[in-house]
Amino acid sequence: MTITELQKTIDQWIHEHGVRYFSELTNMALLTEETGELARVIARTYGEQSFKENEKNLDLAGEMADVLFVLVCLANQTGVDLEKAMHEALARKTSRDRKRHKGNPKLGNAKQ
Repeated sequence: MTITELQKTIDQWIHEHGVRYFSELTNMALLTEETGELARVIARTYGEQSFKENEKNLDLAGEMADVLFVLVCLANQTGVDLEKAMHEALARKTSRDRKRHKGNPKLGNAKQ
């Protein structure tokens, strides 16, 4: 599925099952909430925190999908073409960071 197809699929889902989009402000709050839930899974899976008893079924992929869903909702309702925006972002990052990371000794792959 392309990003454009994802945007269309989510738009169809919203109109079929969700009636309408929440406001941009509500969706921004939901994006923050979903990002926090993703952070909880990351912190407990890869960080030093341990899972609480009621957190044993947390799902990394599901939390990532929830973040993506709300982000796409925001893009749809604000008229952002995410596929185009990603192409532009990658071009910008390539231009800006072409040599930056390869020369970073903190990454352990710096060419001497």
